[in-house]
Amino acid sequence: MYPHERSLVKKLAGQPFVLLGMNSDASPEKLAKVVERENLTWPMFFDGGGTGGPIATKWGVRGWPSIFVMDAEGIIRERDCRDEEMERVVMKLLAELRRGR
Repeated sequence: MYPHERSLVKKLAGQPFVLLGMNSDASPEKLAKVVERENLTWPMFFDGGGTGGPIATKWGVRGWPSIFVMDAEGIIRERDCRDEEMERVVMKLLAELRRGR
């Protein structure tokens, strides 16, 4: 998913859009290597512990990748959409925001 996420971040630069990553690798060092190797430019949180990490537990994550798309109010509008579907949802939310909804 990294290539599509990278393109979405680039496409939406300067707009009210933020991509946040959460990683459950074995160590923060492994996460740092992934971020560097994959050229990930968005903020990443280290949760550790697979789906048993504190963030994953609180959000009910059962597997990876898990995607939550939130609107400007912090309300989850979609879950587990990917690639073009995720982009469609994000674009719809940005359009709603522009219309003042």
